[in-house]
Amino acid sequence: MEEKIKHLEFIQNVITRMNTNSFQLKGWMITIVSALLALYANSENVLYIFVAIAPVIIFWCLDAFYLKQEKLYRKLYQEIVNNNNVTLFDMNASKYEVCYCKVFWSKTIAGLYCTIAVLLILLGLFLKYQGCCIICNC
Repeated sequence: MEEKIKHLEFIQNVITRMNTNSFQLKGWMITIVSALLALYANSENVLYIFVAIAPVIIFWCLDAFYLKQEKLYRKLYQEIVNNNNVTLFDMNASKYEVCYCKVFWSKTIAGLYCTIAVLLILLGLFLKYQGCCIICNC
C-alpha cells in the first residue's frame, strides 16, 4: 500500500508540473503580446499587432499539449486508484487516449487564446483602416 501511495505521489508531481508549465505559458504569451503592443504604441506600425497573433497561436498549441499530457496522467492516476492492472511505478501514460483537438478547443484554454487572437485581429483591422467602415470604404 505504501508503494501505491508513493506511485500516486509521483504521478501527482507530474500533473502539478504540467499545470505549472501551462500557467507559465499563459504568462509568457501575455508578456510577449504586451511587448508587441508597446512596440506598436511607440511606432504606430500596425504590423506589430498582427505579429502578436503568432505567439498567441504558438502558445495556444503548447498549452494544449501540456493540458493533454496532464489529462493522460490523470487517467493513469485514476487507474491506479481503481486498483486495475498497473505495474507499480510505471509512469507511461501514452497507453491512454486523449484527443488533442478536444483539448485545443476546450473551454479552459480556447476561451483565453481565442479571445485574445480575435481581439488582436479586430484591433489591427480597426487601426489599419483607422476606424473607417471596411465595407463601404468611407
